[in-house]
Order: sequence, then structure tokens, then C-alpha cells
Amino acid sequence: MATPGQWIAGARPRTLPNAIVPVMVGTGVAIGEGGFVWWRAVLALFVALALQIGVNYANDYSDGIRGTDDQRVGPMRLVGSRAAPPKQVLAAALGSFAVAAVLGLVLVLVTQAWWVLLVGAAAIAAAWFYTGGKHPYGYRGLGELAVFVFFGIVPVVGTAYVQTEQLSWAALIASIPVGLLSCSMLVVNNLRDVVTDGESGKRTLAVRLGAERTRTLYVACQVIPYVVALAMVPITPWAALALLAAPLAAAPIKAVLSKAVGPALITVLQQTGKLQMAYGALFAVGLALVF
Repeated sequence: MATPGQWIAGARPRTLPNAIVPVMVGTGVAIGEGGFVWWRAVLALFVALALQIGVNYANDYSDGIRGTDDQRVGPMRLVGSRAAPPKQVLAAALGSFAVAAVLGLVLVLVTQAWWVLLVGAAAIAAAWFYTGGKHPYGYRGLGELAVFVFFGIVPVVGTAYVQTEQLSWAALIASIPVGLLSCSMLVVNNLRDVVTDGESGKRTLAVRLGAERTRTLYVACQVIPYVVALAMVPITPWAALALLAAPLAAAPIKAVLSKAVGPALITVLQQTGKLQMAYGALFAVGLALVF
């Protein structure tokens, strides 16, 4: 039976910036547009965290029963390491999705925006079918696209909407760097596993592109967010605050371009998460200071 520590590790806490940053940035937009509602922002954060944890457990379950985690380089997986039976990990995933669904329903009820139910259902479906089902799209190189949409566009625009109850161009533009930074986490994760994924038949985008072009993609995902922040200066000059996070990109970019492989990329993953949090916090503050 898995220990509490193993369950926490299985939830992959280092990926939680993917959930936190979009809500911070969406809330920054809401503040800047004069529509901040603190408890709705908190609910949106809990929805995002539950979805992130749910997708991590779902991937653990689906990859584990397929055997694609048997030779894993990265953090431990509950099913692949035999620390927990598949049924328990599946239950944890479904339970996390249920929490996200219930909290999301509260936001739907208070905004009366029933179309948000469809968005929420799509997010849960995307989380499950990334590695679940007969034809997981994560095995076909579409993971980064889904991450850009569901950890960038959807949560940033959605967080701003449930507070202001208006769709915002500023939120849509702000979601681009958030989505790219979330993608960079997946890119470096898949770069680390490119050899074992290829051997197990998991055709991630890294496997399809090859290691060298994947390294270039990682750098692009790191650099473009700063270009977008500068492009938002006409909306608020304070958006340029995000550039203060740029020095944190130096070490992971250097490591990736220096052809780091395997366990060395675990450090890059950690550095990328720290950069993502720093950029998100600074960008959110800048967007909040429109007035």
C-alpha cells in the first residue's frame, strides 16, 4: 500500500504551477478590469488544482496499466512502481475530477453561464483522454496543443470571466504566454522521456520531432511569453514587470541547449516551474495595475 508521501509524490506537486499561474493571471485581468471577486477566484483556483491533480493521477493510471512507465526516468508513478493498485489510483483521479466538477458547478450557478458546463466537461475529457481510452491523443503528439488550450486559454479566460462575467480580449492575449509556459513544462518532460517513450510506442511530440527540434521548441516556449508581455504594454505599461522573470530562464535554456538528458532534465523541470510561477505572479500584478 502506498504511503501518504507516495500519494503526494504521485500527485506531482511540481506540476501545480500549471494550475496556479493561469488563475493568478486571469485574476490579474479581472482586477485590472474592475471586476475582482475574491471568493470566485479562490473557487477557480481549487477547480484548477483539482483538475491538475486529477490529470496526474489519470496519467499515472493509464500509463501504468499500459506498461509505458515501467522504465521511467522521472518522478515515481504509483501504478508503474507497484506502490498502489491501479483501482486506487483510478479512484483518486475520478475523485479529483468530481471535486473540480462540483466546484465548477458552483461558479456556473452564480454566473448563470451554462455554456461553461460544456467547457468544464471538455476540460475533464481532455484530462482523461490524454493518456486514457483506446486512442490517447497524448500518444499522437497532441499533448502540447491540449495543454496550451486547457492550461492556458481556458483557465485564464475562464477565471477572468467568472469574476467579471464578461469575455475579455486582454484575458485572451494574456493566456498565450501562460499556455506556452505550461507547454514548456510538458516539452521538457517529454524530452526527458524521449527515448523510453519511443521504445514503448508513446509517440509524443518530442518523439515525433526528435530531441534537437524539441529543444528548439522549448526555447521558443520560454522566449515568446516575454514578447507577448511587451506587446501588452499599450494596455498596461506594468505588463513589462514580467520581464523581471527573464533571468530565471537562463539556466534551464542553457541546460536544454547543452543537450542535457535523462535525470539532468528533472532539474530543468524544477527550474521551469519556478520561472513559470515568477512570470505568472509578475504578469498578474502588471495586468492588475491597468488603472
